[in-house]
Amino acid sequence: MLRTALSPRWLGWLAAVVVVSALMVWAGLWQLRVAQQDSQQQALDEAAARPVVALDTVLPPHTAFPDDGSNRMVSVTGHYEPARTVLVVDRRLAGRAGYWVITPFVVEQTGARVPVLRGFTASPTPRLASSGMPPRLTVVGSLAPTESPRTTGAPLPTGQVGSVDVGALLNVWGGEVYNGFLFAVSEDPSVGDVAATGATATDPAALERVPPPALPTGLTLRNAAYALQWWVFALFAVWMWGKMVRDDHRRQQASVPEPAGDPA
Repeated sequence: MLRTALSPRWLGWLAAVVVVSALMVWAGLWQLRVAQQDSQQQALDEAAARPVVALDTVLPPHTAFPDDGSNRMVSVTGHYEPARTVLVVDRRLAGRAGYWVITPFVVEQTGARVPVLRGFTASPTPRLASSGMPPRLTVVGSLAPTESPRTTGAPLPTGQVGSVDVGALLNVWGGEVYNGFLFAVSEDPSVGDVAATGATATDPAALERVPPPALPTGLTLRNAAYALQWWVFALFAVWMWGKMVRDDHRRQQASVPEPAGDPA
């Protein structure tokens, strides 16, 4: 059978099967990517369709982060404390390395602080509007759970932290701190020192909005089924080639005359 499979005729067919199967595998991978993108977009659309609610209706002080709290759009009214701003090291935005700028926001209704990610900066000394900050404003943001503690090896300079760890921030800020933080989307009235999401900062000390992280999603069943279908076709093509080679080998064996027996 091996000699049959290695004949020029079947090697040519094998090359064609390999090309077709590779195309089918690629088509399956493409459908899988589409399934992931569709599922992610669906989750983002659903999150965007949910109304903006007050932070305390989702995450009151002294409570654990809710299971469905990620990417909830919430609003808080109160004031910033720019002097307590910290920088989260080793962050990236649009391929650039830099820092997250986290400023505590004192919520008017409770007096507790919620960490607000005001933006991204490429400079360890960002330009902040500490003077002229409105004494009262409303921030709308996407809610996120606290990050795990992170060690960076060497001690960090004063005012820098390794992660948005609410426990660590509590030690720095004191008082009461919400068990989560906000990706700031808008400030009313606008403070004016943060560029829109996706803007290219020509000034390294400028701040740029950081888009909320995408929700973890699964796959849309329709496109996942298409991907599986393409992969089944690829396996079927290889199986058919093997079956045809085997059948051809059997025909060749059947056509070979048996040797005559010895005379009596």
